[in-house]
Amino acid sequence: MNPRQLKTFLAVAKHGNITRAASEANLAQSSLSDQMQALEEELGVPLFERSRQGVTLTPAGDALKAYAEEILALNDEAKTAIRAAAGLEKQALTIGTLETIAAEKLAAFLSRFRETHPDIGLTLKIGGSGELQRRLEDGSIDIAFTFDRGEQDGRFQTRLVSREPLTLIAGRNTRVMPPANLADVSRLPFIATETGCVYRRVFDTAFAEADIAAPDIVTQADSVQTIIRLVASGAGYGLVPRLAVTPAAESSDVVELPWPGDTPAASLIMLWRRRRVQPPALSSLIAMASEDLRSVRPADARLRHAG
Repeated sequence: MNPRQLKTFLAVAKHGNITRAASEANLAQSSLSDQMQALEEELGVPLFERSRQGVTLTPAGDALKAYAEEILALNDEAKTAIRAAAGLEKQALTIGTLETIAAEKLAAFLSRFRETHPDIGLTLKIGGSGELQRRLEDGSIDIAFTFDRGEQDGRFQTRLVSREPLTLIAGRNTRVMPPANLADVSRLPFIATETGCVYRRVFDTAFAEADIAAPDIVTQADSVQTIIRLVASGAGYGLVPRLAVTPAAESSDVVELPWPGDTPAASLIMLWRRRRVQPPALSSLIAMASEDLRSVRPADARLRHAG
C-alpha cells in the first residue's frame, strides 16, 4: 500500500462512484481501476462490491478505511514534523471550539500559549458540537474544546478540562420571585438550544431525574449569545453557561436567578484523534491546557442576583 493508492481508495469510498472519484483524484477511470485492483491483489481480499448503482465497501474495505485515514494523516504529520525540525516549515495547529468557549475560556489561554510557543501558528475554527466532531473525523481540525456529549468513540482521546456551571437567567425587567423548587422552574417559559445540544441535555435531565415535566420551550436558538439577547429582551428564561453571561450582566440586561438544588454543570473536554505518535505542537498544547484551564471558573462577583 502506498499513499497514492490509499488516497484513491478513500476517494472511491467517499463517492461510491468511479467517475466522481476519478475526477477528484485527477485520474483516468482506467488508471483508478488499475490502482484499486492492484490494492485488492496486494491485500488478497475484495475491498468493494460493484453494482449498477455504484460501489460500496466490503467489510474488509470498511476496516481499511479507518487505517487509510490514519496512515495518510500520520504521513502528512511526519513530513511537517521533519521539515519543522529542520527549520524549513513552521509548526501549526487548527483548534475547533464553541463560540462561548472561544471568547470566554480560550482567548486568554491561547495568548499565553503563543507567548510560550511563538514558533507554533494557530488557527481557530468555531462550530457546534456535532460539526466539531465531523471536523475531527476528516482531519480539518487537530483538537476540539467542547462540552462532553456522553458519546464513546475509540478513535478519539478525551481529557476533562473543567466543570462549567450553568446558570438560570432572566431579563432585567422581568418580575419574578426566585424559584423555590424545580416545580416553580417548570412553569417558566424557556429559550433553549435544540434537542441534542449539551446544554439542552443537561436542562432536560434535571427535570427527568426529578420526575417533573420540563418547562415549555417557547423559542429554540443555536447560539448561546442569541439566547442571552432574547432573554434580555424579556422573551423568556434561559439556562446557559455562567461564563457566557458576564458581559450581559455588566450592562444590566440580565440577572441570575438561583437554581433550586444542585447547580447544573457541563463537562468541558479536549478531544483529539488517538495516535501512536502525537505531533509535538499538539502535545505542547494539550499539556499546557491541562494545567492552565483545569480550574472551574467561579461565578463572577459582578453578576447581579435577583431576589
